[in-house]
Amino acid sequence: MDHTRLIFGKPLTKDIKEFIISLGDLEDRTGCVIQAIDADRVASERHLIFAIEKALLAFSEERNVAKDLGVEILRYASGERQIERALLMGVSRSTERIALAIVKPGSAEELAWPDSSELSQLIEIDGMGCSFKLDALRETFNIAEDEIQAVGEARIPDLVLERVALVDIIR
Repeated sequence: MDHTRLIFGKPLTKDIKEFIISLGDLEDRTGCVIQAIDADRVASERHLIFAIEKALLAFSEERNVAKDLGVEILRYASGERQIERALLMGVSRSTERIALAIVKPGSAEELAWPDSSELSQLIEIDGMGCSFKLDALRETFNIAEDEIQAVGEARIPDLVLERVALVDIIR
């Protein structure tokens, strides 16, 4: 996806307010949308890409629920229609790893991506990609034990994608 980058790493601060302010400053400097997500709650890179595509489509069709594209991405990534519940997938003091979804919105090809020196002030990029925690996914996406027994643990990312796909259907 030419308009999206995913970066994974450890937050350099536990001060969430400071972290969010720094993200906002970086967004202002680059014009990109940058959404921080608790990486333990991300099933796969495909999960985030699908959520970003759904959020961008919702905005282009003017059926978005959130006024902010980053929050709309979080809403889809969480599989939740309600913004308040979607925010639980964001970063908190207990977040050990962060997934940064960086998006050039619309036809913003002229925008510059944040460079590694800017990103390294926010997170320690670890290059590990997705490494979800089963308990966190089960909690976030309300995955029951009988669902896991039916499809197997290896298919949990598919169950998460199903929840993301259903956000627009379940009201």
